[in-house]
Amino acid sequence: MLRNLCELWRFRALLAALVGRHLRARYRGSLLGFVWSFVNPLCLIAVYALVFKYYIRFDSVENYTLFLFTGLLPWIWFSTALLEACGSISSGGSLITKAMFPPHILPVVSVLTNLANFIFAIPLLLIFMLLSGVLPTSSLLLLPLVMFIELVFLLGISLALSALNVHYRDIQHILGNVITLWFFLCPILYPIENVPEAFRFTMIFNPVAVFTEMYQGLFLEGVVPSFVTLLVSSIVAILSFAIGCRVFNRYRESFAELI
Repeated sequence: MLRNLCELWRFRALLAALVGRHLRARYRGSLLGFVWSFVNPLCLIAVYALVFKYYIRFDSVENYTLFLFTGLLPWIWFSTALLEACGSISSGGSLITKAMFPPHILPVVSVLTNLANFIFAIPLLLIFMLLSGVLPTSSLLLLPLVMFIELVFLLGISLALSALNVHYRDIQHILGNVITLWFFLCPILYPIENVPEAFRFTMIFNPVAVFTEMYQGLFLEGVVPSFVTLLVSSIVAILSFAIGCRVFNRYRESFAELI
């Protein structure tokens, strides 16, 4: 893990350049450009709000559209980054075959690029809060900490999946279905109170569900996560990163040969 961190710091200029290139390339040739960073989540939120607020009549949450917005933004970061990172090494091409190129930069770039999109969308969420009569509170000062913990957790999963996908290409095909299931196991479309007691374990032992609750607490309720929640989440994130680095380093020497 220390080796990977040292390499990331050593190649930080390259990392920043690749993130910038990915951000520019994502919407190159489109008329709206970076505006799509706001339009895409808005379209998704409009669809879910229409279905669950007006068609299915999910009225147990006050200001449901804002509740949905708060859960969807970090989920879009998590799911999109994971899907892109999974195939980042196998599609790395000539970069991976270069002797001095650190391959773990590619999944990290995928995670950081989507983190940037998430950060760009936060002001839009704050505007929606103000329009809905929900004032931001001082609890948002802890937002960078929660984002950092999730970043470490996501980096660990991304490193492991990107390395394993080089050897087992089925992973990138299975991951889409896993992501869909994972989405419905998080309190994004519904509050955790609506989950039957017999299935509450899917929330308690689900790190992404815990992150979702923390974001909803910070933005909507002005509630600071408890010390225990932050501590456990940090431990899970560090373990994820450590395991991800170990898996990645186990397979990294074979990347150039298989690609």
